[in-house]
Amino acid sequence: MLIRLVSLFSGFLFGLGMMISGMINPARVIGFLDVFGQWDPSLAFVMGGAVLVFAPSYFLFLRHQSKPVLATEFSISNKQQIDKKLVSGSLLFGIGWGMAGICPGPAVTALGSGSGKVLLFVASMALGIYLVNTYSDKKTKLSYQVQG
Repeated sequence: MLIRLVSLFSGFLFGLGMMISGMINPARVIGFLDVFGQWDPSLAFVMGGAVLVFAPSYFLFLRHQSKPVLATEFSISNKQQIDKKLVSGSLLFGIGWGMAGICPGPAVTALGSGSGKVLLFVASMALGIYLVNTYSDKKTKLSYQVQG
């Protein structure tokens, strides 16, 4: 129960941050991607701020904690190869992000706006996740190892 409450609070905090920073606005994201036009650097500041908070915490926890606070072990991918699945998934993500101006986290947050474009994006994303999970080769699923 506690892990669900912490997850709910974390999701709420993430969504609030996306709303406050304006990152649920597709025009802001497209402005960031328009490097040869009217470039909007605000997304770089949001991402930079997130990395400055996350990176030290991540490495500190991995180095000094034998397990996460609310789980029995760390689950970190040990996959280190760049393969066709990784490249094609990255390309699809980038194309979708560039076309729609929104990525998965802010899209879920923006569902509350009632925008048809956002609803279509999230429905398409959910369908894509379902299709990949249903039809992907079971041997290519990520494997995880415990770090500690």
